[in-house]
Amino acid sequence: MTSKRVTRTYLLIAGLYTLSASLIWGVNTLFLLDAGLSIFEVFVANAFFTAGMVVFEIPTGVVADTAGRRVSFLLSLIVLIVGTIGYLLLAEAGAGVVAFSAVSVVLGLGFTFYSGAVEAWVVDALNATGYTGTLDQVFVRGGMVTGGAMLVGTLGGGVLGSIDLAIPFVARVVFLAAALGVAAFAMHDIGFETRRVTAREYPAEMRRTARTGIRYGWTNRSIRLLLVVSLIQMGIFTWAFYAWPPLLLELLDSDAVWVAGAVASGIALSMMIGNALVGWLTKFCGRRTTIMLWAVGISGAAAIVVGVADSFWIALPALLISTATIGVMTPVKQSYLNQLIPSEERATVLSVDSMSGSVGGVVGQVGLGGVAGLASIGVGYVIGAVVSLVALLPLGTLRRRNDTADLIVGTAGGPNAACAAQGIPEIAAVDTTPRRETADVT
Repeated sequence: MTSKRVTRTYLLIAGLYTLSASLIWGVNTLFLLDAGLSIFEVFVANAFFTAGMVVFEIPTGVVADTAGRRVSFLLSLIVLIVGTIGYLLLAEAGAGVVAFSAVSVVLGLGFTFYSGAVEAWVVDALNATGYTGTLDQVFVRGGMVTGGAMLVGTLGGGVLGSIDLAIPFVARVVFLAAALGVAAFAMHDIGFETRRVTAREYPAEMRRTARTGIRYGWTNRSIRLLLVVSLIQMGIFTWAFYAWPPLLLELLDSDAVWVAGAVASGIALSMMIGNALVGWLTKFCGRRTTIMLWAVGISGAAAIVVGVADSFWIALPALLISTATIGVMTPVKQSYLNQLIPSEERATVLSVDSMSGSVGGVVGQVGLGGVAGLASIGVGYVIGAVVSLVALLPLGTLRRRNDTADLIVGTAGGPNAACAAQGIPEIAAVDTTPRRETADVT
């Protein structure tokens, strides 16, 4: 395979996966409310989904680092198909929050098989096929494709949900099955050697994986700082993502499901715009931390506006600005993190990063869900926005460390950017040796 073919396969897989997932994003909260859950119970069920991701990140990380990234992704698709069908059956049966929470854990398991595996696959495959560009470029293109898939999926989900809130879930199963077929034939592990682990050896392998995550993750201060950022940012964003549909529909004084789909499409478009801005921004700054600091600050300020707005037409633009910053920050943070991790441990550490975000998601959804139940969703947005600004502290510390990974490599940095001027080497040459700083405190 060539690096171009690897990139095309990655974009196709990411697009199909996101399309299938995004069909329910704009209507999921409305679906659960329609099934009889209260607003607090909705966030409890979603918190169990995130808790499932926390519990299963390490075990599924072992699968990705032994059986292979391809096997892990295929298992993700199968489990998500089963879990989505479970949601449909529970709604039909009028089940309560306990049953929905149990199936949410299954869905969390499905996503952990995906998290880290596909990203690790594409990075290793690109290095193995002699790719000489920057990871930022690949992740930005991935963000554009997934953003487009989100745009189609969320808009389509809203339209289908206007007919019946269950239809987007049925469509999701269909597209997950299509993604399963594509991955089975087009995705193959390259630049990574699989190894067999028996059931008896699995507990020891899990312990080894956990130690690896600690060694290359938490004890490396730069990675640790990025994990803290993930914990804070995803803790707030996960809750906010599920909270906006009832908030905006209340401000609009409407129960039209298609509005939620249209807004979800706007969010997808805003994130695509954020992705597109990354290349332009790198022409003016040569450091990734500069971009991330501005993104966190603007996102927090915009979320405060969402919380205090008394008009749909004020809250909506503020929400779109906030989500656009996610589109800016995600590929930049991905690239920074990947350049700090050695190839053989990439999926494990990326899973630890995902787990960190999931831990924040559990706390954020339960805590801010409680605030929404006792006060209002708007108050939850304000409190969440203020907390999200705490991420500026670890990012500021990260900037002062002057890591090579902080410098944007290659032509994307522009002729006047610090990295291009200093002739920083390409990604394959970056030193990924972890620093042992266990006594260091963030």
